[in-house]
Amino acid sequence: MRLLLAASRFATPEIRHPIEVEGGLVFHPDLAFVAERVALEYEGDGHRADRTTWLDDIERRELMEAAGWRVVRVTSRDTFEHPELFVVRLRRILQSRTPR
Repeated sequence: MRLLLAASRFATPEIRHPIEVEGGLVFHPDLAFVAERVALEYEGDGHRADRTTWLDDIERRELMEAAGWRVVRVTSRDTFEHPELFVVRLRRILQSRTPR
């Protein structure tokens, strides 16, 4: 995902940027565009195959979004099968959240 972002000339996202959420919990998404408050979470097969991981991911996303972050779930389809569609989608998301 990082190589795709670099090749597509995105600004360099922060790796595992701390995001404090309700209850004092701190999450560290895979990548984050901090100024836009956009977190990227790569969803590998373990995220869908393990029930506990799946449930934790749902709660984690909701808490980060409640804290004002937009969470973008990224899959192998996004990075390997249709990277051009992912790039367009991410550019649109970042543009919509750019501080004015």
